[in-house]
Amino acid sequence: MKKIRKKIVAVLSILLLTAFFPVPTAAAGGDGEGFAEEYYRLMDMADLLSDSEEETLLQALDQVSERQKLEVAIITTDTLEGNDIVSFADDLYDYCQFGYGANKDGVLLLISMEDRDWYISTCGYGITAFTDAGIQYIGGQMKDDLSAGNYAAAFRTYIEKCDEFITQARTDKPFDKSNLPKAPMSAIWIPISLIVGIAIAVITVGGMKAQLKTVRFQPEAKNYIKDGSLNITQSRDMFLYQTVSKTRKAKETDSDSGSSTHTSSSGTTHGGGGGKF
Repeated sequence: MKKIRKKIVAVLSILLLTAFFPVPTAAAGGDGEGFAEEYYRLMDMADLLSDSEEETLLQALDQVSERQKLEVAIITTDTLEGNDIVSFADDLYDYCQFGYGANKDGVLLLISMEDRDWYISTCGYGITAFTDAGIQYIGGQMKDDLSAGNYAAAFRTYIEKCDEFITQARTDKPFDKSNLPKAPMSAIWIPISLIVGIAIAVITVGGMKAQLKTVRFQPEAKNYIKDGSLNITQSRDMFLYQTVSKTRKAKETDSDSGSSTHTSSSGTTHGGGGGKF
């Protein structure tokens, strides 16, 4: 833990220095080989987690990052030091040298307790894997736990979704507006559906049964015709012409949004998105 605290202090120092001495892009690029491994992938500066939770989450982050060859990181803070959360997250990503390979592929979740904000910064292949709609989806999956103070649970969800989104992007196409994951149906709906189905069936069959009347077989067809109900004197059909106009109905489309990008203070291209909790 002492080592972690030293690195956290270093991060804050870097942020203060970069306000006066911008670092060139090359400084964050390392040698372009693998991970820089200068900082832990989990830095809980807001002290939201217990030591055991930090250890478990850090192991999960390391496992996913190394297997996917894409950095997945989490940082929490009590204050943004007067900065907006977008630039704060991007600068942390750049100056801590997060990312895999020459393109610095990765994704960083920043939690700010100052105004209860969350923000996800992406870089390199992370921009492709995490679209704007995908980022908002992940935020929505975490929001209830974040709001309730269940931070470890929220971060586990983030790690699991990052793993899922990276795999989806590499094996098919990135999750976006038209193909976001479907939320699993709660088990409570199974007995509810059965009860509702049985109730509808009973009501429908009961209504049909109530309309039935007792009948007897009649030997002659005329007995089935009510007297005076059929009196046809003349009938004629004449077809003249018909004009039919058809117009194809345009299908409603839910076009994908992709990933919007911006440039950080170091000149690095980032994607991202966030919200409140």
